[in-house]
Amino acid sequence: MPQNLVEKIVQLHSTGIEEGKIVQSGDFVMITPAYVMTHDNTGAVIPKFKEIGATKFHNPHQVVSALDHNIQDTSEKNLQKYANIQKFITENGADFYPAGRGIGHQIMCEEGYAFPGTMVVASDSHSNMYGGLGCLGTPVVRTDAAAIWATGKTWWQIPPVVKVILEGEFNPGVTGKDLIIALCGFFNHDEVLNCAVEFTGSAVKYLTVDQRLSIANMTTEWGALAGIFPVDDVTINWLKNRITFVENRGLEGVNSDSLNNGKHPRLNTQKLESLLSSLDSLKADSNAHYSKEIKVNLSGVVPCVSGPNTVKVYKPVSELKHVKIDKAYLVSCVNSRYEDIVEAAKVLKGNKIAPGVKFYVAAASKEVQELCESEGYWQDLLDSGAIPLPPGCGPCIGLGTGLLEDGETGISATNRNFKGRMGSPSAFAYLASPAVVAYSAIKGFIDFNFNGSNGSINWSLSLNQIDKTNQEPVKIVEGFTPVAEGEIIFCNQDNLNTDGIYPGKYTYNDDFTPEQQASVVMENYDPEFGKIVKEGDILAGGFNFGTGSSREQAATALKYRGIKMVIAGSVNETYKRNAINNGFLVIEQPEFINMLKNNEQNKGLSVKTGVIAKVDFRTSTLSYSGVEYKFNPVSPAAQTIIMAGGLENWVKNSIAKNKG
Repeated sequence: MPQNLVEKIVQLHSTGIEEGKIVQSGDFVMITPAYVMTHDNTGAVIPKFKEIGATKFHNPHQVVSALDHNIQDTSEKNLQKYANIQKFITENGADFYPAGRGIGHQIMCEEGYAFPGTMVVASDSHSNMYGGLGCLGTPVVRTDAAAIWATGKTWWQIPPVVKVILEGEFNPGVTGKDLIIALCGFFNHDEVLNCAVEFTGSAVKYLTVDQRLSIANMTTEWGALAGIFPVDDVTINWLKNRITFVENRGLEGVNSDSLNNGKHPRLNTQKLESLLSSLDSLKADSNAHYSKEIKVNLSGVVPCVSGPNTVKVYKPVSELKHVKIDKAYLVSCVNSRYEDIVEAAKVLKGNKIAPGVKFYVAAASKEVQELCESEGYWQDLLDSGAIPLPPGCGPCIGLGTGLLEDGETGISATNRNFKGRMGSPSAFAYLASPAVVAYSAIKGFIDFNFNGSNGSINWSLSLNQIDKTNQEPVKIVEGFTPVAEGEIIFCNQDNLNTDGIYPGKYTYNDDFTPEQQASVVMENYDPEFGKIVKEGDILAGGFNFGTGSSREQAATALKYRGIKMVIAGSVNETYKRNAINNGFLVIEQPEFINMLKNNEQNKGLSVKTGVIAKVDFRTSTLSYSGVEYKFNPVSPAAQTIIMAGGLENWVKNSIAKNKG
C-alpha cells in the first residue's frame, strides 16, 4: 500500500501495530516520538506526571526542557519556578536548557533533536517548525507530555495530508515568509485545517533551511497540524555544516550522560551516514494518496503583509504603504534566525529608526546572536536604534518589554497577530518578513523597496477522494464493545465552541463535581439540551466541533451527562485530544452530518431525532435509517485508551503492569 512522507515517518514511530499493518491517514496509532519538548509549561506537566503515579522518566534521553517564554520576568516567584523545573528535569537525567539559551524550537533544531526523517513532538503549537528539516513535528497537550515522560508513548491520529507543489522561483526581495503569509491569506477557508502539509515540487530546492523553518512554523497559523519538507540535498548540506559547527564548538549544553564516545549524541557523522543510507525510504511513493493538492508558482509571490489582527487577510506591501506604525518587531521562533537578522541588518545599515518608532529585536537563540555579533550584523541593528531583548520569547506572546499599547500599530516578523496577543486588544498588528519590518521601521510606516511587479499569484487546488468501501475489518480489543447504539441528538451548529459546550464561568471552579459539570453542559448553546437528552444518546454536531479554548471540561461534561459519543462533520484537534485523553470518543463523518443538516434543519438548536444509530467498530460503519456511512477506523490503540477511561488511566495501568 503506497504511503506519503508523513505516513512513512509515522510508520517508523508507531508501536503496537499489527504485523504487516501499513499505517494511513485516519488511523489512530500509538507513537513513540524521538523526543518530547516542554518549555515554561514544564511546571504544569510535572504535577500531571506525579498524579498518574510515575516516579521516573521512561527514557530520560527522550525528554527535553527549554525555558524560553517568560524569561524577562526576574521576579522571585518566576525565578523559583525556573529553579524547580531545572532541579526536576536534571535530577531525572533529561536535557535542560536554561533561560537565555534560546527559544525551545530553535534549540531543537540547533542541537539535532529535530533530526530529518524522525517524529518529534512538543507541548507547543509551533512544533510544526521541525518540518523545515524534514522532521515530522506536531504539537501535543500537557497530558500527552506527561504520558510520554512516563511511558515513552502517546496516541496520535494520522491527519489527512495535503500536498503543496511549489513551482517557479522567487523574485529578488521575496522570501519564504511572504509565501506562507500569502498561503494563509489566500487559502483562508480551512483548506488545511487539522491536516499535515507536505511541501514538494521543483521550487523546493531554491528554499534555504531557514526559509523552510519559517514556512513550516506558520503552517500552524494556516491551521495545519504539521508542515514538512522533503529530506533533500539542501537538508543534507545544512546537516553537514551543522555537524562541523558543533564539532568545532565543543559539547556545551549537551548532557554528558548522552555522549556517544565523546561525540555529540545527535549531530555526528555516524547519524548522518545512517540517514544517507535510508534516504530512499524517506520519499513519498509516487502513487501515495493526498486529500488535496495545491499548486503555487513562486514567481507570482510578492512582499506582502497580513492583518491587521488576523492571518486570514493579506495584501501586497504596495497596497498598505503609508500605514503609520508605532512599533516594529524582529523576534520569535519564526523569523529571528541568522538569515533573518542578516536580511534586516542589510536594510538597516547606515539608516536610523524613524522618530516615534520603537524597533525591538531578539535572536532566536544565544548562538544566533553571537554569530551575528561576530559578523557585525547585530551591531548594525543596534546602530540603527534597535532595542535588544534577550534570546527567547517575549512580545510575540504578550510578555515582557515592548508590548503594543492602546491604539498603537505594530508590524512584526512574528507568526501570530491575533487581537490582543501582543498587547492591547485595541492595538493593530501586522505581520511581514524581516526585510519589510526593518524597512518600515526606518520609514515610520509600512513600506518596502521592491522593484518587481505585483502580478497575481498562480494558484490551484484539487481534491482527491479516497475509497473507503474496501477497508479491512478492525481488530477489537478484549473488553471493548464492538457495536454501540444510541438515539441521535442533532445540534446543528458549525464551529460550536467550547464555551458553548461548557460555559467559561465554570472553568476555574476546581471543586466542580462530575454531576455539576453534567448539569451545565451545552448551557450556553441551548439551555433545553439537558432536558431532552438521556444517558446513552449520541450527539451529532456540525463542522469544527469544539473550536475555541482548550478547556477539557467541554469533553468531560458531555461524558458525565451520559452522552455515548460525538459524531461530527469535523472536530477541532485540541478538542479531540482532550476527549480521547478523557476516555470520550469522537468520530468524524461529514456525509452523515450533511444529511442531517438537510433533513433536520430549522427544527431547533437540539433535535431529538427519534432514530437509533448503530456504530460498528469492526467494520467502521455508521448505520442510520437504512443508510451506511464509513468512518476512519477506531484502532486498537484508541480502543485501549477509551476502555481505560482516558490517557492518564492508561498510563497508570501501564506503570502498574510494568511494576508487576
